[in-house]
Amino acid sequence: MEVNGYQIKPGANLSHANLSNANLMDADLSGANLMGANLTNTNLRGANLERAWLWEADLTRAHLYQANLMGANLKGADLKGANLKDTHLNDANLTDAHLTAANLEGTHLTGASLNWANLSGATLTGTHLRGASLYNANLSDANLTGTNLKGASLYHANLTRANLRRANLKDTHLNDANLTDANLTDANLERAWLWEADLMRANLTRANLTGANLEGANLTRANLTRANLKDTDLMRANLTYANLTGANLEGANLTYTSLGRADLKGATLPDGSVHP
Repeated sequence: MEVNGYQIKPGANLSHANLSNANLMDADLSGANLMGANLTNTNLRGANLERAWLWEADLTRAHLYQANLMGANLKGADLKGANLKDTHLNDANLTDAHLTAANLEGTHLTGASLNWANLSGATLTGTHLRGASLYNANLSDANLTGTNLKGASLYHANLTRANLRRANLKDTHLNDANLTDANLTDANLERAWLWEADLMRANLTRANLTGANLEGANLTRANLTRANLKDTDLMRANLTYANLTGANLEGANLTYTSLGRADLKGATLPDGSVHP
């Protein structure tokens, strides 16, 4: 197939090619070199881009619904406003990628690298991010409702105002992450690592934090109503003005924990007794 004078085929050398607004639906570009290519507004629905080289390619507003990008290199690529719904990006490299306001609903990103990626305002509902690396990623205002982040690495990530309602964060690493004003209602944070994380004003209503490590975390004014904090490490954590109504703190480590003005009404305390 030929488009705009370029041969569209597996392994093609399309470095810096101008394919903006082109119709490449179902095209086979597996292993192709698209480094720096212009793919703005391009239709790549169902296309095969497995292990393709898309370093710093411009995919702004590109349509990639159900495309295969497994193992592709998208380092520094511009995917602002792109449609990546149900796209396969397992083990892909998206380091430094720009995904602001992109649609990643139901996208498969298992084992993918998104270090330093900008996902601000992106839609990631039901997205598969198990074991993915998101070191220093910007996920502020992102919608991660029901997203699977089990075992993912989010060290130093910015999740300010992110919606993580019903998200699976079991065994996830969130050390030093910023979760200020984040919504974690009904989220699963079992055995999660939140050492020195900032959870100021976060909503953790009914969240499962069993066995989580929150040492030194900032939970000032956080809502932990009916949250499960059984066997949680809260050493040196700041829970000033936190709402712990009906929370389960049985077996929790509260050594040097700040609980000034915290509401513990009906909470189960570390020794198993119930606060009046």
